[in-house]
Amino acid sequence: MVRVLDVGSSVLATLTRAAQGLSVGPLGPRPEQPLVLFEFESCPFCRKVREGLTALDLEAYVRPCPKGGHRYRDGVVERGGKAQFPYLVDPNTGAEMYESEAILDYLFGRYGKGPPPFLLRGALAAATGSVASGLRMGKGTRVEPSKPPAQPLELWSFEASPFSRIVREKLCTLELPYRLHNVGRESPSREAFVARSGKMQVPYLEDPNTQCAMFESADIVAYLDSTYGA
Repeated sequence: MVRVLDVGSSVLATLTRAAQGLSVGPLGPRPEQPLVLFEFESCPFCRKVREGLTALDLEAYVRPCPKGGHRYRDGVVERGGKAQFPYLVDPNTGAEMYESEAILDYLFGRYGKGPPPFLLRGALAAATGSVASGLRMGKGTRVEPSKPPAQPLELWSFEASPFSRIVREKLCTLELPYRLHNVGRESPSREAFVARSGKMQVPYLEDPNTQCAMFESADIVAYLDSTYGA
């Protein structure tokens, strides 16, 4: 029953945001290097940026910054002067910035075609994002003790996937860095993903530290807890 409630509330979170982060929109130039995003999963402003990453089919190295954590939070304070999230670093241009709407304007201006979608902007996006976070009852918010991996993990996902959200929450609370591969609907990245994994299903995790690869959110969460939980 706990699993049913977990999945059900994640589905409701997706519906609350009108399935933003489900599909890829018009694409502009592609970055040579993945972006770097400092964020935490339950933050409604971080959610908007992750939805934008899916819409733009952009990869990013995610540096989870849950409340109470220090593995990456302290680095954001050193770089930008305050513990505020999301914080984006684009190694392709040297740009670094706070503020979700400024980040979205930058991303869609540089890597898209046209402005960010209406549902990613303004008070409505912030309000529905907060409701979506509330439905998850604090998951993806506070740090849990963990052992850092030698190399970042790799996750194939898209923001609106309810099962992927469950995995991202665990990666966040354990402060586990990962490379996010977005494979939303109509993503040109899907073909390469299927060739790699054998089927179009997310979430899909690869751990270069153990050579482990797996589907299924419950299995991935159990693996992360047993491998990196302290």
